[in-house]
Amino acid sequence: MIDVIEAVKQAEPSLGPYVLVLRGDARALSGPDSFTPEARAWLDAHAPDARLAQVPVMLSPYPGAPPAPRTLTVAAFADGRQLAAFATAWTADPLDDE
Repeated sequence: MIDVIEAVKQAEPSLGPYVLVLRGDARALSGPDSFTPEARAWLDAHAPDARLAQVPVMLSPYPGAPPAPRTLTVAAFADGRQLAAFATAWTADPLDDE
C-alpha cells in the first residue's frame, strides 16, 4: 500500500502528503468523483479543505508484473489528524446499533 500512496504523491504532488486512496465501493463515495451527501456534510464539519481527485498512476497488479495504467480515487486532507478522523469515520465497517 505504501507503493500506491507514493505513486499517487508522485503523479499528483499538489494533493499534498495526506492522501487516502479509496476503493470504488467505499461508503463515503456516491461515485468515483463524488462524496455521498453524508460524507460531504461530515467533511464540511471536520475537514473543510478536503478534496477528492481522480489520479492516473502506473501500478503493477502483483509483484514482478509490469505496471499498468489505473485511475485511483483519492481523498486529500490538510493534515494527518483530518485524514485519521475521516478514515476512522468512513472506511471502517459501520457498527450495528444492536
